[in-house]
Amino acid sequence: MRELSKNFRIGNGGGDAEAVRKLAQDALNEGITASDVLNRGLLAGMDIVGQPFKIGEMFIPEVIQSAKTMHVAMKILEPHFLEAEAKGAGVLVIGTVERDLHDIGKNLVAMMMEGAGFKVVDLGTDIKPQVFLNAVKEYKPDILGMSALLTTAMPNMKETIDILQEAGLRDKVKVMVGGAPVSQDFTDKIKADAYGPNAGVAIEKAKHLIGN
Repeated sequence: MRELSKNFRIGNGGGDAEAVRKLAQDALNEGITASDVLNRGLLAGMDIVGQPFKIGEMFIPEVIQSAKTMHVAMKILEPHFLEAEAKGAGVLVIGTVERDLHDIGKNLVAMMMEGAGFKVVDLGTDIKPQVFLNAVKEYKPDILGMSALLTTAMPNMKETIDILQEAGLRDKVKVMVGGAPVSQDFTDKIKADAYGPNAGVAIEKAKHLIGN
Protein backbone atom coordinates (compact mmCIF):
# COMPACT_ATOMS: atom_id res chain seq x y z
CA MET A 1 0.00 0.00 0.00
CA ARG A 2 2.88 2.34 0.75
CA GLU A 3 4.21 1.83 -2.79
CA LEU A 4 0.77 2.68 -4.18
CA SER A 5 0.38 5.79 -2.04
CA LYS A 6 3.74 7.32 -2.85
CA ASN A 7 2.93 7.29 -6.57
CA PHE A 8 0.43 10.07 -6.01
CA ARG A 9 3.35 12.45 -5.98
CA ILE A 10 6.34 11.87 -8.24
CA GLY A 11 9.21 14.25 -7.68
CA ASN A 12 7.74 17.75 -7.59
CA GLY A 13 4.78 16.90 -9.83
CA GLY A 14 1.49 15.04 -9.80
CA GLY A 15 0.86 11.33 -9.69
CA ASP A 16 1.85 8.47 -11.97
CA ALA A 17 -1.58 7.25 -13.09
CA GLU A 18 -0.35 4.13 -14.85
CA ALA A 19 1.73 3.03 -11.86
CA VAL A 20 -1.18 3.59 -9.48
CA ARG A 21 -3.58 1.73 -11.78
CA LYS A 22 -1.24 -1.26 -11.96
CA LEU A 23 -0.55 -1.29 -8.23
CA ALA A 24 -4.26 -1.07 -7.42
CA GLN A 25 -4.96 -4.02 -9.73
CA ASP A 26 -2.06 -5.98 -8.26
CA ALA A 27 -3.42 -5.37 -4.75
CA LEU A 28 -6.84 -6.66 -5.76
CA ASN A 29 -5.26 -9.70 -7.41
CA GLU A 30 -3.46 -10.45 -4.16
CA GLY A 31 -6.79 -10.57 -2.34
CA ILE A 32 -6.72 -7.15 -0.72
CA THR A 33 -10.26 -5.77 -0.52
CA ALA A 34 -11.34 -2.77 -2.56
CA SER A 35 -12.08 -0.93 0.69
CA ASP A 36 -8.53 -1.47 1.93
CA VAL A 37 -7.07 -0.35 -1.39
CA LEU A 38 -9.22 2.77 -1.16
CA ASN A 39 -8.54 3.62 2.47
CA ARG A 40 -4.95 2.49 2.91
CA GLY A 41 -3.74 3.18 -0.60
CA LEU A 42 -5.68 5.86 -2.46
CA LEU A 43 -6.74 8.03 0.47
CA ALA A 44 -3.28 7.75 1.98
CA GLY A 45 -1.92 8.87 -1.38
CA MET A 46 -4.14 11.94 -1.41
CA ASP A 47 -2.95 12.72 2.12
CA ILE A 48 0.60 12.71 0.77
CA VAL A 49 -0.54 15.28 -1.78
CA GLY A 50 -2.54 17.34 0.70
CA GLN A 51 0.26 18.17 3.10
CA PRO A 52 2.67 19.86 0.65
CA PHE A 53 -0.28 21.62 -1.01
CA LYS A 54 -1.28 23.18 2.31
CA ILE A 55 2.18 24.61 2.90
CA GLY A 56 2.75 25.81 -0.66
CA GLU A 57 5.19 23.14 -1.82
CA MET A 58 2.71 21.72 -4.33
CA PHE A 59 0.34 23.63 -6.58
CA ILE A 60 -3.05 23.31 -8.28
CA PRO A 61 -1.83 21.67 -11.55
CA GLU A 62 -0.04 18.94 -9.59
CA VAL A 63 -3.05 18.39 -7.34
CA ILE A 64 -5.28 18.08 -10.41
CA GLN A 65 -2.93 15.47 -11.85
CA SER A 66 -3.02 13.58 -8.57
CA ALA A 67 -6.82 13.70 -8.56
CA LYS A 68 -6.81 12.28 -12.09
CA THR A 69 -4.48 9.58 -10.85
CA MET A 70 -6.99 8.63 -8.18
CA HIS A 71 -9.79 8.64 -10.76
CA VAL A 72 -7.91 6.04 -12.82
CA ALA A 73 -7.53 3.79 -9.78
CA MET A 74 -11.17 4.29 -8.74
CA LYS A 75 -12.26 2.88 -12.11
CA ILE A 76 -10.41 -0.30 -11.16
CA LEU A 77 -12.16 -0.46 -7.79
CA GLU A 78 -15.72 0.41 -8.85
CA PRO A 79 -16.72 -3.08 -10.07
CA HIS A 80 -15.61 -4.53 -6.74
CA PHE A 81 -17.75 -2.08 -4.80
CA LEU A 82 -20.63 -3.13 -7.03
CA GLU A 83 -19.97 -6.77 -6.23
CA ALA A 84 -20.08 -5.88 -2.57
CA GLU A 85 -23.58 -4.47 -3.18
CA ALA A 86 -22.46 -1.00 -2.34
CA LYS A 87 -24.84 0.52 -4.88
CA GLY A 88 -28.06 1.90 -3.55
CA ALA A 89 -26.42 3.61 -0.58
CA GLY A 90 -28.37 6.79 -1.21
CA VAL A 91 -28.62 9.89 -3.38
CA LEU A 92 -26.20 12.82 -3.03
CA VAL A 93 -26.59 16.22 -4.66
CA ILE A 94 -23.30 18.11 -4.49
CA GLY A 95 -21.89 21.43 -5.68
CA THR A 96 -19.49 24.26 -4.93
CA VAL A 97 -21.37 27.26 -3.56
CA GLU A 98 -21.98 30.58 -5.31
CA ARG A 99 -18.94 32.80 -5.99
CA ASP A 100 -16.54 29.86 -5.77
CA LEU A 101 -15.23 28.09 -8.89
CA HIS A 102 -12.97 25.56 -7.15
CA ASP A 103 -13.90 21.95 -7.78
CA ILE A 104 -10.98 19.65 -7.01
CA GLY A 105 -12.17 18.66 -3.55
CA LYS A 106 -15.80 18.56 -4.64
CA ASN A 107 -14.95 16.34 -7.61
CA LEU A 108 -12.95 13.98 -5.42
CA VAL A 109 -15.80 13.62 -2.95
CA ALA A 110 -18.31 13.07 -5.77
CA MET A 111 -16.13 10.43 -7.38
CA MET A 112 -15.51 8.57 -4.15
CA MET A 113 -19.16 8.75 -3.14
CA GLU A 114 -20.02 7.06 -6.42
CA GLY A 115 -17.45 4.38 -5.65
CA ALA A 116 -19.04 3.91 -2.24
CA GLY A 117 -22.44 3.30 -3.81
CA PHE A 118 -24.15 6.68 -3.85
CA LYS A 119 -26.01 8.01 -6.85
CA VAL A 120 -24.35 11.40 -7.29
CA VAL A 121 -25.82 14.48 -8.94
CA ASP A 122 -22.95 16.94 -9.41
CA LEU A 123 -24.27 20.46 -9.98
CA GLY A 124 -20.81 21.92 -10.62
CA THR A 125 -19.43 25.18 -9.27
CA ASP A 126 -20.73 28.67 -8.44
CA ILE A 127 -24.11 27.23 -7.47
CA LYS A 128 -26.71 29.67 -6.17
CA PRO A 129 -28.85 28.73 -3.15
CA GLN A 130 -31.95 28.65 -5.35
CA VAL A 131 -30.29 26.11 -7.66
CA PHE A 132 -29.49 23.88 -4.69
CA LEU A 133 -33.12 24.22 -3.59
CA ASN A 134 -34.40 23.32 -7.05
CA ALA A 135 -32.13 20.27 -7.13
CA VAL A 136 -33.43 19.09 -3.76
CA LYS A 137 -36.98 19.43 -5.09
CA GLU A 138 -36.14 17.57 -8.31
CA TYR A 139 -33.87 14.77 -7.13
CA LYS A 140 -35.11 14.33 -3.54
CA PRO A 141 -31.60 13.44 -2.32
CA ASP A 142 -30.76 11.89 1.01
CA ILE A 143 -27.81 14.29 1.34
CA LEU A 144 -26.99 17.75 0.01
CA GLY A 145 -23.25 18.39 -0.11
CA MET A 146 -21.81 21.89 -0.35
CA SER A 147 -18.15 22.78 -0.85
CA ALA A 148 -16.22 26.05 -0.55
CA LEU A 149 -12.55 26.91 -0.80
CA LEU A 150 -13.00 30.67 -0.46
CA THR A 151 -13.96 32.10 2.92
CA THR A 152 -15.94 34.81 1.10
CA ALA A 153 -18.20 32.12 -0.37
CA MET A 154 -18.90 30.30 2.90
CA PRO A 155 -21.94 32.45 3.87
CA ASN A 156 -23.74 30.95 0.86
CA MET A 157 -23.82 27.64 2.72
CA LYS A 158 -25.93 29.20 5.45
CA GLU A 159 -28.07 31.00 2.88
CA THR A 160 -28.79 27.67 1.20
CA ILE A 161 -29.77 26.08 4.49
CA ASP A 162 -32.00 29.06 5.23
CA ILE A 163 -33.76 28.81 1.89
CA LEU A 164 -34.33 25.09 2.42
CA GLN A 165 -35.89 25.96 5.77
CA GLU A 166 -38.14 28.59 4.21
CA ALA A 167 -39.28 26.12 1.58
CA GLY A 168 -40.15 23.52 4.22
CA LEU A 169 -37.52 21.09 2.94
CA ARG A 170 -34.81 21.37 5.58
CA ASP A 171 -36.00 18.29 7.44
CA LYS A 172 -36.21 16.31 4.18
CA VAL A 173 -32.48 16.29 3.46
CA LYS A 174 -29.24 15.99 5.41
CA VAL A 175 -26.72 18.75 4.73
CA MET A 176 -22.98 18.08 4.67
CA VAL A 177 -20.38 20.81 4.17
CA GLY A 178 -16.66 20.78 3.48
CA GLY A 179 -13.68 22.64 2.07
CA ALA A 180 -10.39 23.98 3.34
CA PRO A 181 -11.76 26.95 5.35
CA VAL A 182 -14.75 25.04 6.73
CA SER A 183 -14.61 23.75 10.31
CA GLN A 184 -16.78 21.85 12.74
CA ASP A 185 -17.48 25.10 14.57
CA PHE A 186 -18.73 26.73 11.37
CA THR A 187 -20.80 23.62 10.60
CA ASP A 188 -22.47 23.88 13.99
CA LYS A 189 -23.13 27.60 13.59
CA ILE A 190 -24.96 27.23 10.28
CA LYS A 191 -26.78 24.14 11.60
CA ALA A 192 -25.55 21.74 8.93
CA ASP A 193 -25.76 18.05 9.76
CA ALA A 194 -22.16 17.02 9.14
CA TYR A 195 -18.67 18.29 8.30
CA GLY A 196 -16.41 16.32 5.96
CA PRO A 197 -12.79 17.47 6.41
CA ASN A 198 -11.70 15.11 3.64
CA ALA A 199 -13.23 12.70 1.16
CA GLY A 200 -12.69 9.61 3.30
CA VAL A 201 -14.41 11.12 6.32
CA ALA A 202 -17.16 12.48 4.07
CA ILE A 203 -18.04 8.96 2.97
CA GLU A 204 -18.18 7.73 6.55
CA LYS A 205 -20.31 10.69 7.63
CA ALA A 206 -22.63 10.28 4.65
CA LYS A 207 -23.24 6.62 5.40
CA HIS A 208 -23.89 7.47 9.05
CA LEU A 209 -26.36 10.19 8.09
CA ILE A 210 -28.53 7.78 6.14
CA GLY A 211 -28.16 4.96 8.63
CA ASN A 212 -25.79 2.67 6.69
